[in-house]
Amino acid sequence: MEINEKLIQQVTAAVVAVMAIQSGSKTISSDIAPVSMSSSSACPNNYGVFDDVDSAVNAAQAAYHQLAMCSLERRGEMIEAIRKKIHANVNMLVRMEHEETGFGRIEHKMKKFLVTLEKTPGIEDVMPQIFSGDMGLSIIEYRSFGIAACITPSTAPGATVVHNAICMIAAGNTAVISAHPNARKTTIKAVELVNEAIMEIGGVANIVTVVANATIENAQKLMNHPQISMNVATGGPAVVKAALSCGKKAIGAGAGNPPCLVDETADIKKAAQDIINGNSNENGINCVGEKSVLAMESIADILIQEMCQKGACLITGQQIDDLVKVITLPNGQPNVKYVGKNANLILNEIGINVDDNYRSIIFEAPAEHKLVMEEFLMPVLPIVRIKDFDSGVELAVKIEGGRRHTAVIHSKNIDHMTRYAKRLSTTILVKNGSSYNGAGIDGEGHTTMTIAGPTGDGLTTPRTFTRPMRCALIGNVGLRGAL
Repeated sequence: MEINEKLIQQVTAAVVAVMAIQSGSKTISSDIAPVSMSSSSACPNNYGVFDDVDSAVNAAQAAYHQLAMCSLERRGEMIEAIRKKIHANVNMLVRMEHEETGFGRIEHKMKKFLVTLEKTPGIEDVMPQIFSGDMGLSIIEYRSFGIAACITPSTAPGATVVHNAICMIAAGNTAVISAHPNARKTTIKAVELVNEAIMEIGGVANIVTVVANATIENAQKLMNHPQISMNVATGGPAVVKAALSCGKKAIGAGAGNPPCLVDETADIKKAAQDIINGNSNENGINCVGEKSVLAMESIADILIQEMCQKGACLITGQQIDDLVKVITLPNGQPNVKYVGKNANLILNEIGINVDDNYRSIIFEAPAEHKLVMEEFLMPVLPIVRIKDFDSGVELAVKIEGGRRHTAVIHSKNIDHMTRYAKRLSTTILVKNGSSYNGAGIDGEGHTTMTIAGPTGDGLTTPRTFTRPMRCALIGNVGLRGAL
């Protein structure tokens, strides 16, 4: 087939269109009319908050049709407005979250919010990819799914809303948020600020909505709603299982139980500081945080000494039994009264009166100990001695439990680090650092509040919430020759 004038024009038009998108041009295809961003589209003062699931979904559906008409550049403008608005209100959101949930530390929440604002990718993550050659032209575009049901946790309610909002808008989706009942006020306020930011620049109303009445029943109704195209669940195993059982696209970020292995070649002083920093961050509520330490016998004593100098309180004997009784309910589950609480407050309950300079509670434990095998979202850190590296790796696999979440290793042995990474095959693997470095906090790479280990999506970005579409234009003369 010969390349005719019409085909040349089509190829040229396709290239020009893609170049316009990548350069941020406001040019829109002639067959798509631009959406008016006048004040007539303004949200009627509810800023995305609705009394029932159907109303929230219907509003998000109307917003989705408007958002679909917006250019990538316009989506980027709305995202930038969100970043600025949340940054201006971050102190208020952090204090509201801390007061409402009682979890973590204000300074750590502040850092989590700021990193979310600065390192959550935007429209740059969904720019088209172009392949050209003798056979023609192919463009991969990242298309939206529709409306996402986003189930948010009590451990990071505000930051998760912001992360989801940025990702969904960049991807061209709208979202309906289902708040955790214990973080309802913070979640609603974050949604209101997101919508307020968008409306202040004349953007689309109700891109992100929330159901005011935060209940399990409403969450289930939302995930199963016929107008919802995708479920995004950030929370424990139960909520992820519920999201996966709805028969639609699901992205699940579940619980973790990250082990940390320290071998004989590690920089022990640095390892001790990194481990305490990671375990005590937000008082242990982060799913990436170190939950147990596997220490080679040859360096275990010095590691424990260094940890005590870096802010850990070592308990022994009866104190360990007392700790287990205090933080565990009769049914064996963690006592939520102590979830995310400061280490010294927990220590006071077992008769150890210390100040807040102690950030983690450490103790030696056998491999099968309950606090080794199960995740307690508290600043407690059992230490297990291991005889050799290979047995330590196999124990780490058992402790991690196939959650595919996070693991940490401190070593200067490249072979050890490689074997550990391959054997555990977690979503995040941190080498010689604190666990949170792997989520982009004081580390390289983007950040996320939705670490989708159970569904294999990894650290989510806008592209995670899209449907890739390949557009192929075929011809027997290369694009360069056609132009």
